[in-house]
Amino acid sequence: MKKKILWFAATLLAVIAAFWFYNKPGEQSGKPEFGRRGGADGKPSPVQAAVAKSGDIDVFINALGTVTARNTASIKARVDGQLVRITFREGQIAKEGEVLAEIDPRPFQVQLEQAKGQMLRDQALLTNAKLDLDRYQGLLAKDSIAKQQVDTQEALVRQYEGVVLSDRGQVDNAQLQLDFTHITAPVSGRLGLRQIDAGNMIHGSDANGLVVITQTRPINVIFAIPADSISTVLARLRTGETLVVDALDRDGKTQLAAGKLLTADNQIDTTTGTVKLKAEFANMDDKLFPNQFVNARLRVETRHNAILLPVSAIQRGTQGTFVYVVGQDHTVAIRPVTLGPISGETVAIEKGVAANEQVVTDGADKLREGAKVEVTTPGARQATSKGTPGAASGGSDDERKKRWAEINARIDRGEFGEEMKKLPEEERKQRMRDLRRKHDGGPSQGPQ
Repeated sequence: MKKKILWFAATLLAVIAAFWFYNKPGEQSGKPEFGRRGGADGKPSPVQAAVAKSGDIDVFINALGTVTARNTASIKARVDGQLVRITFREGQIAKEGEVLAEIDPRPFQVQLEQAKGQMLRDQALLTNAKLDLDRYQGLLAKDSIAKQQVDTQEALVRQYEGVVLSDRGQVDNAQLQLDFTHITAPVSGRLGLRQIDAGNMIHGSDANGLVVITQTRPINVIFAIPADSISTVLARLRTGETLVVDALDRDGKTQLAAGKLLTADNQIDTTTGTVKLKAEFANMDDKLFPNQFVNARLRVETRHNAILLPVSAIQRGTQGTFVYVVGQDHTVAIRPVTLGPISGETVAIEKGVAANEQVVTDGADKLREGAKVEVTTPGARQATSKGTPGAASGGSDDERKKRWAEINARIDRGEFGEEMKKLPEEERKQRMRDLRRKHDGGPSQGPQ
């Protein structure tokens, strides 16, 4: 009986010892515990931050725009005939008045000669009638003929003058038709694709014509802005101020061209509540193309001495927009802010942040009021890893001992929490290996 009691007591003590051994604090996972704030073991959370600066920011109105040619013309024949020669290349830049094609001129030359011959005949008749009139007037002075005969001759002279004037018009018309056999560019611009080939008959009534020419230097962009903004734009236009308009690509990131605002439409579109504006661009590099869709950005004004922050610093929650401001004690405070205009990756702060205050821009997802932070530089860890020989494999023994000494010093300073100092030696070594692998990028090897 006594042996059974002793055996039962020994078994119970063994179970208690095993339970205590496998349930010691920190032994379950071998991972560091988290403190009240920041990262592991009370370590400050690494964040990136920016300093609020005072500067100028442009106020823009963004809109979707369509590129339109300043002038577009479908070049058609003015006379009917056979197209004998084409002198242009598709896509070339043509100047105003430049000959683009030629129609067979021979039929029109014949008509011109006929008109000139008719005019010469009628001019001869007019000359003869004037000579007869001079003779009749001399005889009338001597009272040799009746005055009625003189009057009839005067009417005949005026009749021939009218005929000659009509003949001159026929000659000019025939000359004009002959000139129309040379098809010229009505405006300077870029030529499109040819619609008809040489050797075909061409008519003034053809639907497509010969080619389409578009004036792209300069070129226009038409875009619509909200009706609420038109008063500000018109006020600046009346003063003669030049409002700058930028044309951006579809992503809104790459600037294609910079121009100026020309004018605004005279009425509001009631279906959309917008007003159309027209801007002009020099387009000497041909980056803008007719009927191209672009993002138009109209600069309305420039605000001076505004508080500027990166857009990435702005956080949004149920209470509205806010930022995390880093204090002198390396803790963060939630600060509600009122946003102003946004220009690219920069936003103006109208209320909530002062100049030279440090604001978290990255790593704010795990922060809360009063959290400890450590401001880091982007890419510092990568640069350290790349610049340290043997970093991936643990480095030399001297380097490992140096890193081990740094971690020991950080433990002594209490950076990983006071509880680290109280842990047993083996457990502390395991935790130090884990911390070094996590924070310093080294291997999980301790000093030998």
